Amino acid sequence: MTKFRKLLGLVVIAGFIASCGGPQGEKAKTGEAQEVSVKSGEITINVDLQTSNVEWVGTKPTGKHNGTISLSSGELMLTDGSIVGGKFMIDMNSIVNLDLTDEESNGKLVGHLKSEDFFEVESYPTSVFEITSVAVLEGNADATHNITGNLTMKDVTKSITFPAMVTISDSGVSASSPAFIIDRVQWNVKYGSKSLFANLKDNFINDEISLSINLNAGI
Repeated sequence: MTKFRKLLGLVVIAGFIASCGGPQGEKAKTGEAQEVSVKSGEITINVDLQTSNVEWVGTKPTGKHNGTISLSSGELMLTDGSIVGGKFMIDMNSIVNLDLTDEESNGKLVGHLKSEDFFEVESYPTSVFEITSVAVLEGNADATHNITGNLTMKDVTKSITFPAMVTISDSGVSASSPAFIIDRVQWNVKYGSKSLFANLKDNFINDEISLSINLNAGI
């Protein structure tokens, strides 16, 4: 019985540590914004706004929240059957939380995310991701390409690179990324940041947020 209690205690502690950790995923390579060069001869196709979105996960010591953000427009550019560019407008007013079932709690969280503490959607209603390069990725079962582009969120634009599974057929293009991580503070989303504010104790929110991008476009 004593051994069982010790084992149970270790399991509880391990679960607590896991819940206190940051979001899951590979860190996206982040740097200064890159020049966008438009190549000639592209075929431009529009993204299906009903089946394309951005999934997000945010974490804190007491747990995590997750949800989606919709696109307001988007297009991909193809040359010789390969993606060579694209631009996507992300509707920050469409932020949705999926884990809180209580309507009041859900509304408070979404309202807080839209407020000046976080994404300031009244001043910055749209975020933008514009592809600058796409490179074939080998040796990764979860991804076929590395996608690099400029992410503009609030008043900051930075380059990010993340892996994605890209499928191109006669009927269209689909691209989905495994969860990847960015540091929200780099885009001036500072509320509850342990790296910026002292004496938060366990009331901080992790600087790192997890994103997954899902795109579908028909030819």
